[in-house]
Amino acid sequence: MTEETLNSILLKMKEGDYSAFEKIYDAYSPALFGISSKIVKNDDIAADVVQETFIKIWKKIGSFDRSKGTFFTWILNIARNTAIDKYRKISKVSTIPIQTSENIVDLGNEEKSSQKTDHIGIKDLLKALPEDQQEIIEYLYFKGYTQVELADELNIPLGTVKTRSRTAIKNLKELFILLATWI
Repeated sequence: MTEETLNSILLKMKEGDYSAFEKIYDAYSPALFGISSKIVKNDDIAADVVQETFIKIWKKIGSFDRSKGTFFTWILNIARNTAIDKYRKISKVSTIPIQTSENIVDLGNEEKSSQKTDHIGIKDLLKALPEDQQEIIEYLYFKGYTQVELADELNIPLGTVKTRSRTAIKNLKELFILLATWI
């Protein structure tokens, strides 16, 4: 989807055009499902997270500000936060620990989630980042860690986590822009 097309669709969506919303859903739901599934570790719950995410997108589309970031980053953060909230809610009910790559048992589900997350080529773009930035993005966006949890997990200062995260997002944004100009 070109930036011009996306802008046109978002404008229509802000005006309440449901068909524009359907186009956004069709374009982005696979990527948001993959990310949500990585966090909550359950495809049924991930589907619920995606539905909640799109309800929030529909209700909050007027607050999207392109000067603060891309549309994808905006909806990615909504999905990520919704998934983390859902995960924490279900974790209180049951005692499911946060899974890391070291303790994943069901590789079949991991592969399906990875394919859904990679719908827009995120995994390949991450490979272009330095290893320390790749690690930060992996933990924050795919494993659902908060910055504080990640600082504790990696035993590095919180400021370092924030700096690497900000730099990685900036670098990914530049890569997305480069990729968009080639398409």
